[in-house]
Amino acid sequence: MKGMEKMNGFESSKKSDSDSNKDKCLSDDVIINLDRGDPTAFQEYWMKMTDRFTVVIPGWDLMSYFSDTKNVCWFLEPELEKAIKALHGTIGNAATEERYIVVGTGSSQLCQAALFALSSLSEVTPVSIVGAVPYYSTYVEEASYLESKLYKWEGDARTFDKKGPYIEMVTSPNNPDGTMREPVVHRREGGKVIHDFAYYWPHYTPITRRQDHDLMLFTFSKITGHAGSRIGWALVKDIEVAKKMVQYLTVNSIGVSKESQTRATTILNELTKTCRTQSESFFEYGYEKMKSRWERLREIVESGDAFTLPNYPQAFCNFFGKTISTSPAFAWLGLKEERDLGSLLKEKKVLTRGGDACGCDKKYVRVNMLSRDDDYDGFLHRLATIKDLKCIVP
Repeated sequence: MKGMEKMNGFESSKKSDSDSNKDKCLSDDVIINLDRGDPTAFQEYWMKMTDRFTVVIPGWDLMSYFSDTKNVCWFLEPELEKAIKALHGTIGNAATEERYIVVGTGSSQLCQAALFALSSLSEVTPVSIVGAVPYYSTYVEEASYLESKLYKWEGDARTFDKKGPYIEMVTSPNNPDGTMREPVVHRREGGKVIHDFAYYWPHYTPITRRQDHDLMLFTFSKITGHAGSRIGWALVKDIEVAKKMVQYLTVNSIGVSKESQTRATTILNELTKTCRTQSESFFEYGYEKMKSRWERLREIVESGDAFTLPNYPQAFCNFFGKTISTSPAFAWLGLKEERDLGSLLKEKKVLTRGGDACGCDKKYVRVNMLSRDDDYDGFLHRLATIKDLKCIVP
């Protein structure tokens, strides 16, 4: 994209940054951790935007627990609420009308709050929690860690046939395989769905429609890469569900950091303001970055006969106004043979998340596509050395 060449020198600086770390990232002694989903790929963009996104908070400000006592979510900063609505309205990826916004310390906390809210309002407990394979591995931990009597993890939604209330976790685009998802359990009385749209943003996937569901989760970290701020939000239709979620968050952490909310507000507002300006748009930058990474990965996979990757259909993106490809935040890398790919990559000192953690076979792994350039370059270099599995001793 020609506009990208003028984006504050991103193209030229990208090359020099990569070159300066080349020796480190390609060294066989360096462990490359692509298991965790740390979203540091976009750091270069924010380094170029230092002054615009700098937040200064006086020592006397933001001292109270409370933000708006008239709001169901009393610790949600009013300006963050406005920023969230404005960004969704501009991108066109989710409906915010007639909904309650619940802010959380990342979407992980909100997921637990949603499980508590929906199950505590159920007449029958424990409520079954399910997700279609391959599912986000952390759902299992979130549903099982506290050994709650309110809900219980029951595994794959596709094979779920237990009577009684249930909650289906639907991540779309899906983590780990990047596919667009819909609920698979045949809806019946007592059935609820939590829609996780952490990756439904135009730098990852075409925005084909405005999502409109009862309970939708979003996270600041996967939009912009600011995982350290720990901000997420839920768009909730039912006021009773929203109240229960706030109750959980109040007991769990007595609200959410106002400093983090203030930083998120500043950044989200600027995203909305500049997203139609090609030379400054974060989404333009992010889309080109992710597209390039996927093209390089596919080139290596297709040059050998060892690995597989999902194929994603192109679609018209309402935000960009053109047909684009899908470039997920994670790669669902597989082997053509029945072998443990995680162990094979570990021998190359590349750490990934095994498919068994996502309810699948160990021939698959989840690879974080949002790592820093040096780690990603090093991963591709090592992957390229595995051309033929017959040359590798099991």
